[in-house]
Parts: sequence; structure tokens; C-alpha cells
Amino acid sequence: MEHTHVDFVHSSTQGQMELSLLFFGREECSARHSWGPGLRDSYIIHYIHSGRGTFTIHNHTYQLHAGQGFLIPPEVLVYYCANEQEPWTYSWFGFRGLHAKSLLQQSRLTARHPIFQIVCKDKSGTEREPVTGFETFYEELMAAREKRSRDVLSLSILYRLMAELIENSPEEPDSKPEVSKEAYIRQAIQFIENNYSQRISVMDIARFVGLDRTYLSGLFKSQLGLSLQAFLLEYRMNRAKELLQNKELSISDISRSVGYIDPFLFSKMFKKVTGLSPLHMRNKEQ
Repeated sequence: MEHTHVDFVHSSTQGQMELSLLFFGREECSARHSWGPGLRDSYIIHYIHSGRGTFTIHNHTYQLHAGQGFLIPPEVLVYYCANEQEPWTYSWFGFRGLHAKSLLQQSRLTARHPIFQIVCKDKSGTEREPVTGFETFYEELMAAREKRSRDVLSLSILYRLMAELIENSPEEPDSKPEVSKEAYIRQAIQFIENNYSQRISVMDIARFVGLDRTYLSGLFKSQLGLSLQAFLLEYRMNRAKELLQNKELSISDISRSVGYIDPFLFSKMFKKVTGLSPLHMRNKEQ
């Protein structure tokens, strides 16, 4: 018997740039129940609670069982199917955000290596059946919907699941202690998050991270698809869009709050990013 439940997340956190939970669900599949071949437009993690099935990506098929899971990357053709004798039951969650790729890279999950396994150990180091956040996250997310803090609570569950993926990822035997490219980007983003309201420049960010500004901007371009300058601008303007919802703040107040002393320059850059002036954006959303 097939039972499916899907929930879409409608929250104020979805508009944030770092990481957003989009939807989640759980399904008890019937024999040979399948999806695809098809594409998704966000990252989706499936975790198998019981049963077996197959997952196909890049013309490679994986035979999977309880305690394992698989990553569906965006815009990659995939197909998955429940086993005929032991159809699987799985839960899933979809997400996106600028931190998504970096967190998955720390988890060693890619389109070429999309499979993970959650293994728990007791205090003696003996492996046992998994009783982890992946076993209970669907129930936790459903319960979070009834809380006043549901937005933050749901996002915290998502980050905890990403942490479990990282903890259960295979270690690289020849891993080097030096900082990775992804770590440099995380440091730069954290600096921006903490200081965007100040008059910081690309040079300030590069100096904090300890890299040449041209090289750091190149890392942003290769990893995130936009230069460091463009990222800083978009971050500020996204924050400005949030502040525009507060009618008590003037355009000048918002300008200063996102690091622009000159409100005319702020309005010019805001229109460059959004296509609308701050005033038109505010009036449009009323």
C-alpha cells in the first residue's frame, strides 16, 4: 500500500541566501513505484527507512537499502524505483541556498558520488542500527509546524541533518590541513554577514580571509557563479528588500543599514540589482 505525505515550507527564512528548506515528505512505496527519468530544480536528499530500491544517475544504477540515502542534484537526470519484493519507505527534504553546495562538498556528496550511509556507534565503538536525526526528521519537521518558532526550528533541523551528513562522510586519508577553497568562501561570507552594514570593501574581505582580492573573487566566480563584488552587492540589496517591509524606516535609514552613506548611490545600486527603485519596490509590495 502506498502512502505519501509532502509538506511545502512557507516561511520568512526561504528568502534568505544561506540555506533554505523548501519542502519535505515521507512515502511508503508500493512495489515498483518509481519516479523519472526527470530533473529537479533544487537539491533533494532521500533517506531510506526500510526496504530496498534502485537509484540511477549519470547512467549508473545503485542498489540501496535501509540506512542509506541518495542526493538528487538540481538539473541532473535521475530515476529511482522501489524493489518489487521489498519496496522501500523513505523520507526526503528539498533545499537550496549559497551554503548548499559547500555543505554537500564537505559531505563528499556530488552527482558523481550521490550515495551516503548513516552509521551509528555505541560507546564501545560497535556499530548498531541507526537512530539518528535522519530517522526522525520528518516527525520533527511536522511537529515544528505547530511552533511559533517554526521557521528557525525547521532551519535548525536542516542544519543538523547537514551536520550528520558531514559526520558520516568518508574521511580522506591524505587530507591536508590547509584551508580549502570552500572554507575561504565560507569565511568571506561570514565576514559579509557580520559586517555588511559597515563600509566594507572587497579589499577588506580579502584582507580578513588572507587572500589576494583577485584570487578570492575568482573563487566566488567559480564556486557561486558571481564575483565577490557582485555577491556583496546582492547580499546588501537582499537585506535592503527585507528592511523595506518596515514602513517606519526611511530610504535613508535603510541605505545606512546596508552600508551606504549616500542614499542616492544606494537607490542606484538597488535598481541595478532588482530593476526597481527602493520606493517603487516598497509601493509594489504594499
